Amino acid sequence: MTSYAVGDIQGCLEPLQRLLDKISFSPEKDELWAAGDIVNRGPASLDTLRFLKSLGSGFRMVLGNHDLHLLATARGHRLPTPKDTLNDVYDAPDADQLLDWLQAQPLLIHDQGYVMTHAGLPPQWSLDTAKQRAREVEDVLHSDKADEFFRQMYGNSPAQWADRLADTERWRAITNYFTRMRFCDSGGKLELDCKRGPENPPAGYRPWYSHPERLSASENIIFGHWAALDGRDCGDRLFPLDTGCVWGKRLRVLNLNNKTYRHCQCGK
Repeated sequence: MTSYAVGDIQGCLEPLQRLLDKISFSPEKDELWAAGDIVNRGPASLDTLRFLKSLGSGFRMVLGNHDLHLLATARGHRLPTPKDTLNDVYDAPDADQLLDWLQAQPLLIHDQGYVMTHAGLPPQWSLDTAKQRAREVEDVLHSDKADEFFRQMYGNSPAQWADRLADTERWRAITNYFTRMRFCDSGGKLELDCKRGPENPPAGYRPWYSHPERLSASENIIFGHWAALDGRDCGDRLFPLDTGCVWGKRLRVLNLNNKTYRHCQCGK
């Protein structure tokens, strides 16, 4: 069996299928991981959801910010934005089954010597801490508190983790670390407005992965989310997968068995 991890698909099903053909992927003998943001902004969110769900046990994913946004808007807790391309999902006859399947997905996968989250791991969290935090929000998503979570999910505060955080503020902070993080300071304070590349960080901040005292430095971390990275080398044990497919660049897949990348070009 070969395991692969693919970057942000964002409803770009045709490039994904071309890339899977290129690597001769077979769900009967291989496994595909997705680093989140499987929907939105691209042209085929509904068909992407259906295809990935159809892979059954051959597919694993973590939730990204666009996946959570789909759930929040579809559940009626947020209005879609003009940039969203999710109407086909809202109107689908199998929408409930697809949304329930999506909501059951985790924020973090730790397996085969890799850790995968959508945006990365904050420097002040060890892997054990990150797994505990992820389970907190996953438990909420799988409970009768999920609607309250989606109502309160949006926002940039609190910008810094504190153990005293409780309820919706705690859930929002955890979610922002796992699904929206790019830059933070040495104490883990998030800067969530800046989307540019790592070479030009906001004053006082740096890319989450570049902090010298990062507690997860010994882990192999797979992440997406940051299209401006364009898949550049971020350092040892770091595997950035968002190469801007939805913006007309490339879709990237990582072979977990040998740590090599393959790509396919994506048209706008």
